[in-house]
Amino acid sequence: MKTTPFSLPLSSPLATASGTIEAREGVLVRYDHRGETGIGEATPLPGWTESLTDCRAALDTAAAAETQGGHTAAMLELAADSVPAARHGFATALLDADARADGVPLYRWFDADRHCETVPVNATVGDSDPADTADAVARAVDQGFDCCKLKVGARSVAADVERVRAVRDRVGDHVRLRADANGAWSREQATRAFDAVADLGVDYVEQPLAAEDLSGHADLRGGPVGVALDESLIHRRADAVLSADAADVLILKPMVLGGPGNAHTLALRAREQGIEPVVTTTIDGVVARLAALHVAAAVPDIGPCGLTTGDRLARDLAPDPTTVADGEMTVPQRDGLGVDPDEVTPDA
Repeated sequence: MKTTPFSLPLSSPLATASGTIEAREGVLVRYDHRGETGIGEATPLPGWTESLTDCRAALDTAAAAETQGGHTAAMLELAADSVPAARHGFATALLDADARADGVPLYRWFDADRHCETVPVNATVGDSDPADTADAVARAVDQGFDCCKLKVGARSVAADVERVRAVRDRVGDHVRLRADANGAWSREQATRAFDAVADLGVDYVEQPLAAEDLSGHADLRGGPVGVALDESLIHRRADAVLSADAADVLILKPMVLGGPGNAHTLALRAREQGIEPVVTTTIDGVVARLAALHVAAAVPDIGPCGLTTGDRLARDLAPDPTTVADGEMTVPQRDGLGVDPDEVTPDA
């Protein structure tokens, strides 16, 4: 296993609950397996995964174990619940090599019977006043998106409802709308918000309540507006989230879940329980974005996913082989992830 640190400046600073991020820092992982070189990416995100320091330390430990016991020994050193980004990096490299050795794109390594040319994707619109929000959604629609996610929760419930109404008035009924509250609301606020947007055609609200409040999320279900859980998968094991009957939708971030394989398994488990999976990134480099895209491509009839985040980076690890048109992202049909490991470099 070979690891190389990188830092990708963002096109504009990203405000998070853990502070403002100006660059995405991580580690490239290369691994030779079955006669092929696989590439992976470990890009921790504060508040979602382990720290960059812990990620690097975990990969160093795994690399030492790999020299003695191969990839199985390395994986045993990378626990998804403590160092998910590190595990994602090595697991992706291993899967990329496996798929290359088998001569299939990664999504077909997950499901040999699948053939998927494109995956539907949504646009994301940040917090702003009603007119600017409506303008931003209208621009996304003009670019071909038919599904948009609005960030809510930074303003009062009434103000956010006004923003949603302004969007609906501007773009009409044919555009799917979603909202993401990032756990900002109390139970009372969430109830008011759900009641208010029920007639505005909002598919679901992502993480309306605090991540730990599974019972509160369960109580919100049952109406025309669905409940999607995202941060809850950080604070609670997937088994607890699924058994709580607290979600209509699961937002799956492979970097947070410990790798593409874990995300794919959880997507299928969710489907078995009537819960829809939506795959998103954590503002990653092209290697991790491609891994998330292949997870989505391996799930039949998946809805719009949050994968169009490459434009948030001022530069990337390699040229992106995907394109986005009419709300669809193309899925590379080359072996593995669809990017040549020789083209992936911290200095791309």
